Amino acid sequence: MSRPSDADGYGVWRSRGYGWLLTVTPEGLRLHHETAAGCTPDPASSAELVEMFGVQEPGPSADVRDFLAGPGETRYRFDRLAALPARCDTPHVWSALEMFDVFRATFAEHYASFPQRDPDWLARLDAQRSRVTPGMDGRALFTLFADALRSLNDAHVELLADDASSDTLTYEPRPTGTFEMLELASLAMDRPAREVQREWMRTYRDAILQTLLRGEGHHVANQRVLWGFAAPRVAYLNLLTMGGFVAGEEGRTPTLAQELAALEPVLDEALTAFAGADAVILDVSNNRGGYDAVARAVAERFTAKPVHAYSKWATGAKDVPPQVFTLQPSSRPSFHGPVYVVTSDVTVSAGEVLTLALRALPNVVHVGTATRGAFSDMLVKPLPNGWTVHLSNEHYADAQGRDYEARGLPPQRPLDVFKGEDMWHSHARAIRALADSLVPPEANTTP
Repeated sequence: MSRPSDADGYGVWRSRGYGWLLTVTPEGLRLHHETAAGCTPDPASSAELVEMFGVQEPGPSADVRDFLAGPGETRYRFDRLAALPARCDTPHVWSALEMFDVFRATFAEHYASFPQRDPDWLARLDAQRSRVTPGMDGRALFTLFADALRSLNDAHVELLADDASSDTLTYEPRPTGTFEMLELASLAMDRPAREVQREWMRTYRDAILQTLLRGEGHHVANQRVLWGFAAPRVAYLNLLTMGGFVAGEEGRTPTLAQELAALEPVLDEALTAFAGADAVILDVSNNRGGYDAVARAVAERFTAKPVHAYSKWATGAKDVPPQVFTLQPSSRPSFHGPVYVVTSDVTVSAGEVLTLALRALPNVVHVGTATRGAFSDMLVKPLPNGWTVHLSNEHYADAQGRDYEARGLPPQRPLDVFKGEDMWHSHARAIRALADSLVPPEANTTP
């Protein structure tokens, strides 16, 4: 066939890191996943792939190109191939042993944190290969994979069965820290762990609204944002997630643009109200993650000048320099006074990225306990039998080059927000004590 158009990027591209083969044609995009153990197609539609790879930027040569979701987002570097490898489009029935090899190769080639989490993991997995027989049933193989993954203790590692088996084949990571204390509480109360977690979360929100904000707070953006004044001239902003601000329609996930469009007016209103505050408490102690882009948009409301926030790079991305993310001052309502960002071991993923970015600002103090230590985007890898594995393949580092994966970001000012002896009320009390400590002596009794 004739050479693809350089302008349109038509052709086949292999990513550096990530294990992707991207085919670009006038009809749309196709994606395959490649390891040393095989090649499998991705079930995503062209429209879904465009959301991730819809923008192209030239690389250092004509046969190198960067694909990304949009300006400022994570860029993925690809090299042009002459054609898609033949094995990628050849029908194949995968045996249990071949499935094991694909699973093993996926982690060997892409997982970023073996040294920090479990340096002997691959060797122990290899020792399990002799247990795999060609006709091994799915339940036994799934159990073998799940048992291996638990030792990583990584919030960004998941194993999902196909839809037909999802009710019977499940993987749950081992609970630690606050979640382990909640599980122990559920055992003591003889109640389901998820039910106890939901009740704990309701108590957390209610205590913020009624105790901390004295019934005068705001609970908005699909109930993911709480804000108000915690003490005279001490403002309070709590983000429970870095997404989910739009109530999604069934079968449709809101786009990043829709999420930002829902969040930005909420931040406008809150930060306008905070204009006379002496300090802001930004609480992400119960933040479950979401979009890095949302984290950066929030952080930009608190900087007065451009600041190098963090950099990231992927395992196996040869000759690709780390991508630097810089915070730019926002033109929307902002706050440049003292900010106290509060975290805990529940703070994870994009909640940690927000904390990492904020720590680069001179007006921010990090308060609380260490974050979870799971920064990387989740690399989604479909397995040949319809299962899906998620893993963390990226490294995040602060402006000084420090990587906090697995150990979490340590606070500059310790504050125990989820005490084991009082899991239900310790958070509101800890934030109340922090807020009271920030009240200036001359402040009035009302904000």
